[in-house]
Amino acid sequence: MSIDFIDTDSRLGLPADRVSFPGDASYDVQRMPWNVAIDQCPAAVAVPRNADEVSAVVRAAAAAGLRVAPQSTGHNAGPLAARGLDDVVVVRTSSMSSAVSDPARGIVRVEGGTIWEPAVDAAAAHGRAVLHGSSPDVGIAGYSLGGGIGWYARKLGLAANSLTAVELVIGDGTLVRASAEENAALFWALRGGGGSFGVVTALEFRSYPVETAYAGMLMWDVADAEPVLREWSQWAPTAPDEISTSFRILRLPPMPDLPPFLQGRSVVVVDGAVLGSDDEGASLLRGLRSLRPELDTFGRVPASSLVRLHMDPEGPSPFVSDSEMLGSLPEAGVSAFLEAVGPDATTSLLLAELRQLGGALARPHGGGGVLSHLEGEYVAFGGAIAATPEMGEHGYADAQRFTAALAPWTNGRKYLNFAETPVEVERAYPDGVWRQLAGIRAAVDPHGTFAANHPVPRLFEDGRAQA
Repeated sequence: MSIDFIDTDSRLGLPADRVSFPGDASYDVQRMPWNVAIDQCPAAVAVPRNADEVSAVVRAAAAAGLRVAPQSTGHNAGPLAARGLDDVVVVRTSSMSSAVSDPARGIVRVEGGTIWEPAVDAAAAHGRAVLHGSSPDVGIAGYSLGGGIGWYARKLGLAANSLTAVELVIGDGTLVRASAEENAALFWALRGGGGSFGVVTALEFRSYPVETAYAGMLMWDVADAEPVLREWSQWAPTAPDEISTSFRILRLPPMPDLPPFLQGRSVVVVDGAVLGSDDEGASLLRGLRSLRPELDTFGRVPASSLVRLHMDPEGPSPFVSDSEMLGSLPEAGVSAFLEAVGPDATTSLLLAELRQLGGALARPHGGGGVLSHLEGEYVAFGGAIAATPEMGEHGYADAQRFTAALAPWTNGRKYLNFAETPVEVERAYPDGVWRQLAGIRAAVDPHGTFAANHPVPRLFEDGRAQA
């Protein structure tokens, strides 16, 4: 691919020190995604600092016959790298990272590369909360455009439904604003349609009057996995909307960063949050507490603390995983889960998790986007540390064995934010919307300028379909 248009003063429309090509001293640092198990080798990496610079990069890349892949953190870089990046400029938006809360309007505005922690803090300063995920350093743009499941989800729905506006650079380099009033079709596609439509430069989303929550975790030894999972799985599908939880089996390495009583242990954890009173929270947890957890941290906490409740790793990490959506988990499914990853199983998985769905997540959101809700009762997710290629291969095989064990109860859908390898993207969406989504992609990116981890194809009015 020719890059002869580049001169020594300006490369891809940016100062030379903010563009890296193979062979440059900065290239290996700039190309590294959050998931360091992924070896992504793009044609170039550009680091714009504002929307005008994003536009310049998109135009320059297109003129050179290169495609563009927006990336803030690279948490879900695997599918993008797997499809090949020889002709792709990765546009790293991490330098665009401001977050401003407007409590009068109940809106938080962030730049396109902002991670969740500053947005959580900006809202909390005014006694409000945002629909963040389970980790403070996940990029808001990718999380929100892919749906977004957090600790308020069963009460308030997907984060995508809380978006009120998205500003992005589309295929011809133009900066556009999409909202219910402007470019409404594009706004519909962006809310759950992923990163195929442009480079996001800013997002605006609702905040909520939540200062505190009844939240925490319950923990048992892995030997207690069966009674805990049977209790939780019978309770979770019909639990009130006010509570959102997850169930995990963790096989923790003997790491010095962990508290001594957890180093090298295998444990069962149920964590979550209740948007209600302490008495309501205690009532909802009564059945699980009757199983006598060895650790119980549930109590009244600041809403801002929930961004670290799940204890997801922060900072670059090597990881492999697999996931599936479950329509249900009956007794036979519980047995299959325990056989695959329970106390007697041999597995390299660091975690085997079930995220509780239902509630507002299961109901179509009025005025929502293409992914306004999720079908099913759970998302199953298995992940392993991939410190070496051999560990990655072994871990991914174990993650696949875990999801395969639950195959009889899958519902055919995919939650793309948890899909870290290439999948059939169409499986993420309700029946009948795929052609509409692909038509909108063709309208804003007719020449296929953008590459995404979970790409939507282009479908033109004459019936032509292209990637």
